Amino acid sequence: MARNKPLGKKLRLARKLKSNVSVPTWIMVKTAGKVRTHPKRRQWRRSKLKP
Repeated sequence: MARNKPLGKKLRLARKLKSNVSVPTWIMVKTAGKVRTHPKRRQWRRSKLKP
């Protein structure tokens, strides 16, 4: 990817980066371990973003 990115693309990447976090520990405790994975979690090698 280019070093100089358009602002729109940079904002989209930043938004996806912020949303790509694991489930908080207190939610696992609250749901007694039923919720462990994040359904919208993305791995950078497995799934790519739409341009």
